[in-house]
Amino acid sequence: MGWASHHIERLKQGDTVVFRPRGGSMTGRIESGQQCTVEPVADHATLQVDDIVLCKVHGAEYLHLIKAIQGQRFQIGNNKGYINGWIGPNSIFGRCVKVEP
Repeated sequence: MGWASHHIERLKQGDTVVFRPRGGSMTGRIESGQQCTVEPVADHATLQVDDIVLCKVHGAEYLHLIKAIQGQRFQIGNNKGYINGWIGPNSIFGRCVKVEP
């Protein structure tokens, strides 16, 4: 059970979630404590490079960027150049659609 498990469960049920993530890995796009609105992803084919997604990579939960797409694989990384790894569409639960103070 990670920091976003509750949000992921709600996204799987089709709910939009709003929360304030903490940390500095997305500085410049999302500052620590800013309010983020994340909507479920109905069609993973609509995801694009540079989308911010709530996902799991190697069991860890992240609100990070899609850095690259190869077919049904998505490369996830933060806004500081770090790459978390490649995941399939079933590991992406929502797309961030709004960031507010």
